[in-house]
Amino acid sequence: MVHGLCPARRLEENVPKHVNPSNQSSLPRRPFGNTGIQLSIIGMGGIVVTGAEQSHANHIVAEFLERGVNYFDVAPQYGDAQERLGPALKPYRKNVFLACKTAERTASGAADDLKRSLEILRTDYFDLYQLHGVTDVPHDIERAFAKGGAMETLTEAKKSGRVRHLGFSAHSVEAAFAAMDRFAFDSILFPVNFSTYHAGHFGPQIMDRAVRDGLACLALKALARQKWPEDHPEKKRYSKCWYQPLTDRHEAGLALRFTLGQPVTSVLPPGEESLFRLALDLAANPAPLTSTELRELEILASGTTPIFHAT
Repeated sequence: MVHGLCPARRLEENVPKHVNPSNQSSLPRRPFGNTGIQLSIIGMGGIVVTGAEQSHANHIVAEFLERGVNYFDVAPQYGDAQERLGPALKPYRKNVFLACKTAERTASGAADDLKRSLEILRTDYFDLYQLHGVTDVPHDIERAFAKGGAMETLTEAKKSGRVRHLGFSAHSVEAAFAAMDRFAFDSILFPVNFSTYHAGHFGPQIMDRAVRDGLACLALKALARQKWPEDHPEKKRYSKCWYQPLTDRHEAGLALRFTLGQPVTSVLPPGEESLFRLALDLAANPAPLTSTELRELEILASGTTPIFHAT
């Protein structure tokens, strides 16, 4: 059981070797496992451009690339995000790390998802393809790994070169462990959040196992505060967040620095454009959390309803 927030690893010890030396204005970068690939510590989730005009999607993708973002993640479930990202990323495809997902658990369903996503995103390969949202072991893991399951499609796609690395996203400890037991994945995408760590006791056990097994850790929900309170006045304003986000700059900065202080490669901020921009600003020069700041986060977490709990 976790009795307090895990202290952030000292950035002066770990981060400088990850910084991209070729562009001092870029975000710091960290290794994607042992692949030799370096990813920006902030990645862009496709939800940011869901519902946007194509011209606006093109503009913000170009802007974020200029600011140092080189990791983009999307899925068929994110509305029209694939349709918007395809044209926006096409001029830069060779310079970005593009991740996609499938929520299908059968080989045929995953094959259809993969084919369609490649077409819509105007690419002939994905840098990372993931099983999306594994939560329940019988429904998600056992079906995906059974004969005729989605993993048949994923492993074949890697052999054929349509996919370069394989990963999964997880929202439960049991499902994450089960996935790692069954296959040598390259990465895991999961919540790494101050509230889930402290108040929900969720996250450290997944992180420890992933690091031990050599998976790159990609972080979700760094700027989540808690589940939305009933009839909260800001719920409509942040309609792309199914949880209540941290919007206060000071609190958001502490939470993001906490997540970046863990052994993660990159963080995917909320899908709201304003919150993504906030995360970019805060991540430009992340500093280690002090003991006083860690205590402040513990106090903040103790008053929240975590979006994930360990069972």
